[in-house]
Amino acid sequence: MELSPLSPPRLVSNQQENIWQTLRRQLLTCQSFTWAVAFITADMLPPFKLVMEDLQASGVRGTIITGTYLAFNQPRVFAELLKISNLTVRIVDGPFHAKGYLFDHGDWQTAVIGSANFTRSALLANQEWCLEVDSQTDSALPRQLAAALADLTGKSQPLTYTWLADYEKSWQPPAKPVLHVKQEKIVPNQMQAAALENLQALVKSGARRALVVSATGTGKTYLAALAVKDFVPRRFLYLVHREEIARKALETFKKVIGGKDSDFALLTGTSHQQARYTFATIQTVSQDQFLASQAADFYDYILIDEAHRSAAPSYQKVLSHFSPAFCLGLTATPERMDQQDIFALFDYNLAYEIRLADALESKMLTPFHYIGIRDYEIDGQTSDDFSDLRWLGAKKRVSYLLKELDYYGCSGPRPCGLVFCSRQEEARQLAEAFTQQGQPAQALTNQDSPAVRRQAVKDLESGRLHYLVTVDLFNEGVDIPALNQIVMLRATQSATVFIQQLGRGLRLYPGQDFVTVLDFIGNYQNNYLIPLALAGKKLSRDQLKYQLQTVSFAGLSTINFSRIASQEILASLDKVKLDSLKQLREAYADLAQQLGRAPLLLDFAKKGQVSPR
Repeated sequence: MELSPLSPPRLVSNQQENIWQTLRRQLLTCQSFTWAVAFITADMLPPFKLVMEDLQASGVRGTIITGTYLAFNQPRVFAELLKISNLTVRIVDGPFHAKGYLFDHGDWQTAVIGSANFTRSALLANQEWCLEVDSQTDSALPRQLAAALADLTGKSQPLTYTWLADYEKSWQPPAKPVLHVKQEKIVPNQMQAAALENLQALVKSGARRALVVSATGTGKTYLAALAVKDFVPRRFLYLVHREEIARKALETFKKVIGGKDSDFALLTGTSHQQARYTFATIQTVSQDQFLASQAADFYDYILIDEAHRSAAPSYQKVLSHFSPAFCLGLTATPERMDQQDIFALFDYNLAYEIRLADALESKMLTPFHYIGIRDYEIDGQTSDDFSDLRWLGAKKRVSYLLKELDYYGCSGPRPCGLVFCSRQEEARQLAEAFTQQGQPAQALTNQDSPAVRRQAVKDLESGRLHYLVTVDLFNEGVDIPALNQIVMLRATQSATVFIQQLGRGLRLYPGQDFVTVLDFIGNYQNNYLIPLALAGKKLSRDQLKYQLQTVSFAGLSTINFSRIASQEILASLDKVKLDSLKQLREAYADLAQQLGRAPLLLDFAKKGQVSPR
């Protein structure tokens, strides 16, 4: 919606457009602002900080008047506000419960006043009502709000580090009721229950194969264990490409299925055991010597995790040898860059599908704030696909990265971050530089042993490390629920890989309100893939441009691009033709893979990645 000084008064809620979008639009066009807002939460500050960083370049400043009423505002909220250099914060004592936002546009002012505090729930999801009024159509309300804010300013005191230190000493969190929770048996969540019902129906119908597409973090390993428990196999084989994933899956299955420890075994490069429930790596099972020793019907249930890999020759070799009663594939990303038809491998039996946006809406994942900002700039240039390693690991660039990581912050007292970069030497240089500048980090590559990786994850979770820096190592199959930052320091070559990396930090974790996803965007050829990946579907050029200007995503998550980062993406977008015959052929092939037949126009309307038009 375009701003106009003659806009009529309107009711703002979280229906068609959320309240934060209204406030953000006003922020980006105002000359200054003053807010009075009782309650502020840290989980709404990352997108606000991005706007303030953009406004600082234009010389725009603002004031927030808040307070300590009911001890709602945590000390760390004030600490985060102090990081915003073009923001003045003032503190009111006593029972302060106001919610009013005033924006000065020079010739006119806009007031947004109503029920919404500056909290993520209030600005993105709750049923809130605010009235937006500008001074040229109704001067009374903005004028009255301005007078009230001026009075509050005179009665308040500035937020300082000294005041914050005193507040931290005396602050006690509001009391919460103590809940006594019994240890209950494991029961399926919303997604798992629906998928299990569909799987049971497929098995009863005589189907031999099926695929479940489930966003990272939605509990697909527990789903698999529940499905296998229902099936009661004589012998079960779990197949995956990495020992760490097999090891963790074994523990999950043991917890769900129960029984003797001797019923569960690892068959990998370091453990050569078999049992009723065998958890194996594909590298071990696909060996000729092993297959020659196994009858075709040895396993009556085979499960392939990360099933988007199942088109590879090693998996096909195993699937050709064995003939189980049922074979289940699990993946978060069935699409492959090489156009191999994963749906066909599982007989087009899509038992269930829940993608990232659906999982966030269903509150099955931790909400995230995606922040797309420009990478470090030297002489007007940012990193590109061919940047020199000496530049990527330069001290000034690392200082810039750490400054931004600190500015946007995280949910929790310290960062617990996963950094994705392009090259192994870059990972080692960055980890060393991070450590030297006070953020202990370790590089992990595919040259490190599983034992080294496991220890590094433990060190990250315990706080001995703040960051793990890796190159495509943790795209899938790694479970680090404590992650509160995901950092992208690489070109986006694939929408699938982007979503895999994003998903690393979205598992629900006690006390974790949100995950900060920081994407440092350089001058990369494929930058246009970022909004495509976040949308989860193919978009037109106009839709992509709109995506760069909006902030809502799903549930309590937001997508945010700085002005300069948006320009980098638009420059990339200008060089690619999104409605070419090649793109349309790919969209047609993708939908045909899912359906197992030639798609109709109605199919594109329901499921397609392009419009039927």
